[in-house]
Amino acid sequence: MQIVSALFVENFEMREAPGPSTRIDLTGAMFSMAAPDPVPVTLTPHLVALIFCPPGDAGQGVFEVVFRKGMGEDDEQMARNVSPFSVEPGKFTYRLVRGELEFTEYGQIFAHCRVDHGPWHLVPFTLLPPV
Repeated sequence: MQIVSALFVENFEMREAPGPSTRIDLTGAMFSMAAPDPVPVTLTPHLVALIFCPPGDAGQGVFEVVFRKGMGEDDEQMARNVSPFSVEPGKFTYRLVRGELEFTEYGQIFAHCRVDHGPWHLVPFTLLPPV
């Protein structure tokens, strides 16, 4: 299985379309935001990942997200989420993760995402000073 896309979003909705087919409406895709208050502040952004299961695969997997203060696997961990999932081979599924992230300073963090023990897919998020 592989991660097709992963983004921080404000809203995520699914709807049916003719076919039958499914549409995913993502709004407010973001890589940064102004802090609602001065640091320290705790944020709970939504991370959505789209995962494809090739035909012939088992369709069972584990989605792992580790929020880190850097790009390296040894960088400080802020939060972690692990969730098993199943998907019909040849189809897509999604995972929605809401991390509780405590920021003590403005700057960039990274959501390290992977399926099973596959390669990491990094998604940056930057906290900016309040406006």
